[in-house]
Amino acid sequence: MNKVTNKPLWYILLSIAALFFLLPIGIILINSFKSRFIIMSEPFSLPTGESFVGLTNYLAGIEASGFFKAFGISLFVTAVSVALIIVCSAMTAWYITRRKTAFTKILYFAFVFSMIVPFQMVMYTLTYVAVKINFANPLGIVFIYLGFGAGLSVFMFSGFIKGIPREIEEAATIDGCNSLQTFFSVVFPILKPTTVTVAILNAMWIWNDYLLPYLILGSKYKTIPVAVQLTMQGAYGSVDWGGFMAMLTLSVVPIILLYIFLQRYIIEGVLSGAVKG
Repeated sequence: MNKVTNKPLWYILLSIAALFFLLPIGIILINSFKSRFIIMSEPFSLPTGESFVGLTNYLAGIEASGFFKAFGISLFVTAVSVALIIVCSAMTAWYITRRKTAFTKILYFAFVFSMIVPFQMVMYTLTYVAVKINFANPLGIVFIYLGFGAGLSVFMFSGFIKGIPREIEEAATIDGCNSLQTFFSVVFPILKPTTVTVAILNAMWIWNDYLLPYLILGSKYKTIPVAVQLTMQGAYGSVDWGGFMAMLTLSVVPIILLYIFLQRYIIEGVLSGAVKG
């Protein structure tokens, strides 16, 4: 009875929490249609009358920031990085889980330990090394993202793989499959819930990341966060707030749509890994 009577209260609390999370996005959206001067004086007002500038901020922001070029670089870096993280992390997790040796235990804890190492501890050394080995380009930064994203991904894949019966893999081996064929034909399709979860979490992180592309790629290859930051700020610290808000809106739309369409897999994958691990 208590569970039934408490449901409306939980709905109210969750609705309030959702409102707090959506409020910043709503503020950015309404300000993207207002003039820069009105944004500074009335940031919470709706765009009406003279304050409404239509798509002017979007058109000016796209031209000033080179949005489509930055979008292409961000899309390439995110897509290739996520694909590489998924394949490499899944194979590593499978090897660690199925080969119970001292080496695999050390390797597993090394991946787990990498999750707690702050980026600020290695960013200067990383930047220096990346430039020296010619990784300061969109293709090179993909491998850097692989290194930073592998820890959590291996941890999640390992938890899920522990719940997969070995008999399935043994049957594939009896049918003549080698290790790679067993993994990609039998194991990898079973990992779909965790794969989607890992893909979304890493895509959200890489797409919105500012510091690493700024340090490694600089202004030569600008991703969307870097392009918005560098081009919307003028001389003497002046900022085109209208264009800035418009570009922020455009930058978050792809990742929000991705999350909306695949959000159910996130919960499914996390719970499966937690229970089976």
